[in-house]
Amino acid sequence: MYLLKIQPSLFGNFQTSPPLHRASPSHPTSFHSHLKPIPKLTSHNLHFSVFPLSNPNYAHSRVSKCRALSPVGKTENVGGDDNSPETDYLAEDGVVYKNTLRLVECSMFASVAGLAYFLSNSLAIENYFGCFFPLPIVITSLRWGIAAGRKTMVATALLLLILSGPVKALTYVLMHGFLGFTMGTLWRLRVNWGLSVLLCSLVRAMGSMGYVLISSFLIRENILALITINIHASLSFMLTATGINTVLSMDAIYTIFGTLLLLNCGCIVFLLHFIYALFLSKLGMKASLALPNWLENTI
Repeated sequence: MYLLKIQPSLFGNFQTSPPLHRASPSHPTSFHSHLKPIPKLTSHNLHFSVFPLSNPNYAHSRVSKCRALSPVGKTENVGGDDNSPETDYLAEDGVVYKNTLRLVECSMFASVAGLAYFLSNSLAIENYFGCFFPLPIVITSLRWGIAAGRKTMVATALLLLILSGPVKALTYVLMHGFLGFTMGTLWRLRVNWGLSVLLCSLVRAMGSMGYVLISSFLIRENILALITINIHASLSFMLTATGINTVLSMDAIYTIFGTLLLLNCGCIVFLLHFIYALFLSKLGMKASLALPNWLENTI
């Protein structure tokens, strides 16, 4: 803090005058004779000086450049630095713009997938639209990365948890969520279709087994045992009808069951690959897909 002090030269050079004497009747003007006229204050003889209050060597602090805010919230530099990051705060290639767009798209796709699954279960039309439930996760994985696809799956599961309860949310994750996340991850990494179909079939098969186990727990019945018993009875009847008198072991029944499950899941996954490739190509995302030669030439 600085204080202003008017120098003594402001009023001229005052000299110590002799002590004033009381005017006597014989010297009526003795008091006025010792006074001098006060100089008039003008801008020429008015001088100011500043001095620090505590430390005379106090350094002046720099004043930072002021930044004004534009009406749309963009920060501009008054000093004229056009290459500063504040000037490109909301540019289309800026980090803030891309993060906001990613958040909006992931939220939109998660809400669409959750509401579509909820309405399909409510109207009992899940079998007709079930092939489109993993699609939002695949699109977000292709556009914004693997983490965005995972977040979309989690957001959809949380939405279904609120709307339909934990059973429907877990069913969506097992039957459609893991499949869409795996497919989107493999397509993002541009993996060959053969490996992609195989891995997605395994994920779909494990999700189906998890769904069977959860259903068995809820209804207090071993559905997997009922399936294997029915397969054993059907195969025994077919072998007996053809004249082959043999009894299949349970290991053979489990092997046949697993093979049929993988074959079913493989057909579904290959169909999803084909439908999603056509759909995303029409949306203009063909460059992000690693399509086989026969399909790329056809499209």
